[in-house]
Amino acid sequence: MPFAADQVPLFLAVLDAGSFSAAARKLGRVPSAVSMAVAQLEAELDLQLFDRSGREPVPTAAARALEPQARLLAEQLQQLNWQASALHQGLEERLTLAIAPELQSTHWTGTLAQLVQEFPTLPIEVLAASQNDALELLHTGRAHLALVFERPAIDGREGFQEMGRETLVAVMAPSFAPWQKAMAEQGPKARLTVEQLAAARQILMASRDLAQIDARFVFAQQRWRTDSHQAALSLISAGLGWGWLPLSRVEPHIAAGSLMVIPVQSLSNGTTLFVDWVWSKERPMGLAARRFLQLLRERQADNC
Repeated sequence: MPFAADQVPLFLAVLDAGSFSAAARKLGRVPSAVSMAVAQLEAELDLQLFDRSGREPVPTAAARALEPQARLLAEQLQQLNWQASALHQGLEERLTLAIAPELQSTHWTGTLAQLVQEFPTLPIEVLAASQNDALELLHTGRAHLALVFERPAIDGREGFQEMGRETLVAVMAPSFAPWQKAMAEQGPKARLTVEQLAAARQILMASRDLAQIDARFVFAQQRWRTDSHQAALSLISAGLGWGWLPLSRVEPHIAAGSLMVIPVQSLSNGTTLFVDWVWSKERPMGLAARRFLQLLRERQADNC
C-alpha cells in the first residue's frame, strides 16, 4: 500500500525531529499517536523505517531511500495548496505579457524575477507583438499587460504605468544607396534632406493589420512593413532601406560600423518616448498583474 498524503509530513517530522516525542510536539499530537502512526505506516509498506533498539528511533536505509521523494512530494503538496489559495484570491491561471519587439531588451525582466519569487508556480507567457497588435491583444483579453510606447492619444479604456523612456533614431547602413549618392555629391560632411528620406524606402515596424499604422513615424511613400524588430534590423543593415529603431538596440551596431544614425539637414535625429505598461480598465486585473505593477512602482521609487 502506498504512502497516504497525511503520512508524508508525519514521516518527515520524525526524520527531522529525531524522536517520536519531538515530532509529536511539532505536529501537535501525543507521542503515542505518532509512534502508532509510524508503526501502521511500516506495516502498510512492509518496511522497517526506524530502528527502535536504542533510546531514540534511528532511520533505516529504507527510510533514507524514501526521504528524497517524500520531501519532493511534501513540497509539491505545499505548492499545490498555495496555488489553490492564490487562485481563490484572484491569481491568474497564466499571466500573459504582450511586448512590442523594440522593447524586449528593456529592463522589464527584473520586476518579473521578483514576481516569480512570490508566485513560483505561476505560468508566464510572453508574446512579441507590434505596438498596435499588443494593444489589441490587451483589449481582447488575450494579454493581461502590454509593454508599449506612449500612444498618440489617450484611450479611456486603458490604464498605464510608466516604466521609463526610449529614444528612437532613424538609422541606415553606410551602404544605403541614397547615402552613397549624397556622399558623392557633398563629401564627408554629407547630410540627407527630409525630402530625400521621404523618397527613399522606409522599413516600418507595424501591425500585421495593414490598416493599423503609427503616423508619427511614417515618412516615406515606399514602405516595407515588418512586425519583427530583428527583421527590420536585418533589412536596414543590408542597405535595403532606413528605419526608426531604439537607440539602445542599435548602439552596438553603430559602434561596429554596420549602422549609422542618419544625418538630416535642419532636423535633429531622435525622438524620445515614454515606455508604459498598459492594462485594460474594462477587465478586472488579476492578483499577479496587480502585484507586478506594485513591484514596478517600488523598484522605481528605490531608484529615485
